Amino acid sequence: MKVVAKQDSTPASAASRKLVSVLDLDGRADPEQDPRLELSLVKRIYEAMVRTHLIDARLMKLQRQGRIGFHVGCEGEEATVIASSAALREQDWIFPCYREVGGALYRGLPLQSYIDNMYGNSNDTAKGRQMPDHVTARSVHFASITAPIGTQITQAVGFAWAAKIKKQDLVTVTYFGDGATSSNDFHAGLNFAGVFQTPTLFLLRNNGWAISVPADHQTHSRCYADKGIAYGVPGVRCDGTDALAVYAVTRAALERAANGGGPTLIEFVSYRTGPHSSSDDPSAYRDTAETEEQAKRDPIKRLRRYLERQNAWSEADQTAVEERLQAELNACIERAEATAPPSIASMFEDVFEDMPAHLLEQQAECVNGPRTRKRH
Repeated sequence: MKVVAKQDSTPASAASRKLVSVLDLDGRADPEQDPRLELSLVKRIYEAMVRTHLIDARLMKLQRQGRIGFHVGCEGEEATVIASSAALREQDWIFPCYREVGGALYRGLPLQSYIDNMYGNSNDTAKGRQMPDHVTARSVHFASITAPIGTQITQAVGFAWAAKIKKQDLVTVTYFGDGATSSNDFHAGLNFAGVFQTPTLFLLRNNGWAISVPADHQTHSRCYADKGIAYGVPGVRCDGTDALAVYAVTRAALERAANGGGPTLIEFVSYRTGPHSSSDDPSAYRDTAETEEQAKRDPIKRLRRYLERQNAWSEADQTAVEERLQAELNACIERAEATAPPSIASMFEDVFEDMPAHLLEQQAECVNGPRTRKRH
């Protein structure tokens, strides 16, 4: 497998302004930029993108039906999440925002575990204490999603710094949106990573909007990739709707970090075709024509056209994959809805190794106290 990504390691280079792309809108690959991935890997990436899309669509319906409380999807950003996750090694760690659950699933998180989190039932690893979509999966090196904007950035840098001190061969990857570049943690994280040359990849999803704030209102920089210059962190701009470009750029930055070259800021230029979350109505702040125009860059259709040009995908393949994925999703939802909620007693657990007497007393009072007839 050959990985090609033209990027200059000099922070102030023009590479921070050039948009790296491999595929055109019809799925034709630029031979000079093509990473020439094995078709089996490309098909796996494509199927994971389709899976993420189908899950998002179904969870949004469940939220509208009142069966789950909240959902954050990544419609239009499937390539940014899945292809970058595919470029990582098993030992590397992801510090996500809240649209990257597809990356955890790609790395081996069981779909049932994710759906249990969406329902907050007794099988939820977070035991119902987190919002839906705020999962954690230590087994696949996927750190806990946290709601505050940008906090995962400094967490990723700190983890990488510790690994560097211990001489561990791992790279940390943190995802965040264009809005998070206005957070304190973005600046603190990049500055620390630049000074101490931590093996950290900063994957910035520039999807056009930070809820209702357009990307061009978030910064006066020529592009978001340029924000690394002040911290001595090289920046790269990549077409985030082009899965092959995403893979190539991420892999090149990963290998650079793993070999002691330090951090990289990658700006994935994509578009959020859906709402910010199930609590958002994008029609209130953006033109429908804009969304329709951006739909031409749909990352799933783009990669499918590439596979079809390689005679590696057909309509029959598409139907079979969608039917299999829908059946898997239906089974997970059915099991999640049949699972009891977390016990009241569990609220007091996981804080102390040996629970102190006053908490044991409070726990007993809570468990044995009166209950409402209707579940909250």
